[in-house]
Amino acid sequence: MSRILAAVDACQASIDAAVVAGANLLLVHHGLFWGGLQPVVGRHWARLRALIENGVAVYSVHIPLDCHPEVGNNAVLANALGLTNLERAGEYKGVSIGLVGSVDKTLADFVTQVELVVGKTHVIPGGPERISRVGVVTGGAGSMTEAMRTAGADTFLTGEGNHHSFFDATEGGINLIYAGHYATETFGVKALAAHIERQFEIPWEFFDYPTGL
Repeated sequence: MSRILAAVDACQASIDAAVVAGANLLLVHHGLFWGGLQPVVGRHWARLRALIENGVAVYSVHIPLDCHPEVGNNAVLANALGLTNLERAGEYKGVSIGLVGSVDKTLADFVTQVELVVGKTHVIPGGPERISRVGVVTGGAGSMTEAMRTAGADTFLTGEGNHHSFFDATEGGINLIYAGHYATETFGVKALAAHIERQFEIPWEFFDYPTGL
């Protein structure tokens, strides 16, 4: 292995970028298939053909990268936001993937900080104006709003969620911050690629291909 391209998604754009960059490993959070295995035809075949013909391997980490305590999306983002006293919270298929940490800020100040670190947000102010415990689960984890409230969070930061999460927040007494599925999940692959470079001296670069979602 001589070069790594890190990206959030294993899509045609990131595969083509890996080929152009001369990378022989595409390190991603989201893999090639959504919703289970699918026939290898059409665009799925086009992706695989480009990988095979150009000698590019794909390593898709997904949930293990969400919950990793050092290079995981949640851990890196929580640390970047200055959260302390981090505790595990929120389960996905029996695995605790989220974090809840301490902070002492107004909601407005914390949102400003999130926007500096991640980007634009959509805020549902269902909880207190002065916040002390923030839950973090990157990606599409709006359905975990109640689990974060039960874990003691007065504010929950995630990427996106369903329509009814508005009522989960406002009726449950918790602030809900949506900062984008893509935007909140750029942290883990960067941290993992940097770790690999430190361990094995393999150079890497990040391919930014935001979906806006």
